[in-house]
Amino acid sequence: MKKDIHPTFYPDAQVSCASCGRTWTTGSTKKEIRLDVCSNCHPFFTGEAQRLLDTEGQVDRFYKKLSARQTYVEQQKVKEELKGSPERPIAELGLPTRATDSLKNAGIENVGQFLEKLGQGNDAALAIPGFGQASLTAAKKKLRSLGYELPDAAL
Repeated sequence: MKKDIHPTFYPDAQVSCASCGRTWTTGSTKKEIRLDVCSNCHPFFTGEAQRLLDTEGQVDRFYKKLSARQTYVEQQKVKEELKGSPERPIAELGLPTRATDSLKNAGIENVGQFLEKLGQGNDAALAIPGFGQASLTAAKKKLRSLGYELPDAAL
């Protein structure tokens, strides 16, 4: 055996359990060993498998994830209901800022009002100050992608 390469061996190392407080001695390279759960208090060894050790709040984390999921599902339902609704705000269409602002300045706050304006024809929509052909094309594309049916006068 080579000298000075092996760790120090302690034949009387103290082992202590943090859960039940039991202590015993054993041989180890560490002088003192601390355990969270030992064979004296572990449910597998004691036969009390029904007892749950919830040291990290696993049940609480599960319920937190469950409630977050329910909130997400509710938000998706609200979005789905608004998808084809004429009450959907114009700001949710994702139009350029200039187009959205010009529609708001003209008193058009939701999709239903904008569809009414398109029902009067493209010229009526283009008559809105600051709302040009590019904005009209972008708005029509977005409305079609969201499932809205454009009036015949706007086609």
